[in-house]
Amino acid sequence: MDRGVTNLDKTLESPMLVFITPLKSASVAESWQKVSQLFERCIRSLCSQTSSHFKVVVVCHEEPLVRFSHPNVEYLRVNFPAPRPGIFDDKLVDKAQKLLLGLHYAQKFQPSHVMLVDADDCVNRNLAEFVAQHPNSNGWFVHSGYEYKEGSRFIHLHAKNFYLKCGTSSILKYDAYDLPEISDGSKPLGKEAFKYLISHKNIRTSMAKRNMPVEALPFPGAIYNIFNGENIYYQKNLSNPQNPRKAHNSDNVLVRNAKQLAKVLTSRPLTGAIREEFGLYNIQRS
Repeated sequence: MDRGVTNLDKTLESPMLVFITPLKSASVAESWQKVSQLFERCIRSLCSQTSSHFKVVVVCHEEPLVRFSHPNVEYLRVNFPAPRPGIFDDKLVDKAQKLLLGLHYAQKFQPSHVMLVDADDCVNRNLAEFVAQHPNSNGWFVHSGYEYKEGSRFIHLHAKNFYLKCGTSSILKYDAYDLPEISDGSKPLGKEAFKYLISHKNIRTSMAKRNMPVEALPFPGAIYNIFNGENIYYQKNLSNPQNPRKAHNSDNVLVRNAKQLAKVLTSRPLTGAIREEFGLYNIQRS
């Protein structure tokens, strides 16, 4: 007798979104407690999806101090050396290696799509459901999203080009990643790996060149959390305010101040609806 397709079969055949989150090492954290708090909020946000067809892969040296657990979250411990404190390029390599290992590990779930998520950001709870509704898409770049300063009662909407500012900003078909082979994760990564794993600003052009164009996500996809004390890019600028790249992009003090004023004027109150949609809550002060 033909029993038909079981619920388990349907689950296995459903499109699966895998979130991959690299976590910095405690050895380079300003506060491991703060890193753990930010991370816990992040995975609570990831696990608040309206669809159950998702997994979370956390790649880390040490498991963080969190009170939250979820059956869809798996931790992948690495054994390569942690980055040297204060060396920005070391931190980038560390992040890229963890993302690479996470992408390889995600293959066990046979995902249709993956999203790389910084461990201090929050995401829209509708992402997994949206992916399940569009299983054949090459993917999406997060065109609109929010920028949030830790502890603020306001939040700023980037109505366009959010992906140019935040690393948590693309969902790609898993097969789009041309992953280099790895043995133990200690091999250096080439420029091509960095292009896909770190350079979120180039994701539209790099995918188009491969004849795999991506679309704009049709709703705000993520919250970029700034000035929380543990963001490696902000730490770099604070420790080296005269770095050439920052100076080149900033024009002058008047332009910077004008941009900041515009951001303040276009910010909106942080409502309960936004908090619920992204799983955003206040981090306890340490």
